[in-house]
Amino acid sequence: MTGGIGSGKSEVSRRLVSLGAALVDADAVAREVVEPGTPGLAAVAQEFGEEVLRPDGTLDRDRLGAIVFADDGRRERLNAIVHPLIGERMQELVEDAPAGAIVVYDVPLLTENDLAGLYDVVVVVDAPVEEQVRRLTELRGMTEEAARARIAVQATRERRRAVADHVIDNSGTIESLAAQVDDLWAELTRRINGGPPQGGH
Repeated sequence: MTGGIGSGKSEVSRRLVSLGAALVDADAVAREVVEPGTPGLAAVAQEFGEEVLRPDGTLDRDRLGAIVFADDGRRERLNAIVHPLIGERMQELVEDAPAGAIVVYDVPLLTENDLAGLYDVVVVVDAPVEEQVRRLTELRGMTEEAARARIAVQATRERRRAVADHVIDNSGTIESLAAQVDDLWAELTRRINGGPPQGGH
């Protein structure tokens, strides 16, 4: 599952988990692999310097973000450190999932990193850009400029929708979203039980 920032992926994740999915959240794993005391954090501090650490020893994400946001080469070096660790931890979580569970990977940069081919079904949570901006400013306290900058560096809606097997339109009400998630769950359950797919989108 993927979607742009502010598209509402976390709400869809919560609903899928409540229906019985095992969730593997790439963002949560990305935070976990650079917690204090981990080899990941040590490697990041060695590459980028102690200034990316806060006084309490945790990673200063804003400072690191400012460094890699502006420099493709440094972003690639960061990815080379953390991506293998994230992949390894996600694999462990999958192996820990109950037998026969539907595993949902929440992968924010699935489209940007051309990862669609790794998954059986790609679900895109989609919302109009103006709605993303509204959520980021109202719910997360971002400035409109910062929100638009974050959206601009992600894949376009069109690119994401192009890799989707299933699109969840999160521009409407919470009831509409819940109904779409229920339909998706029914479809995934059919697939896992060997039934014919019912026409994705």
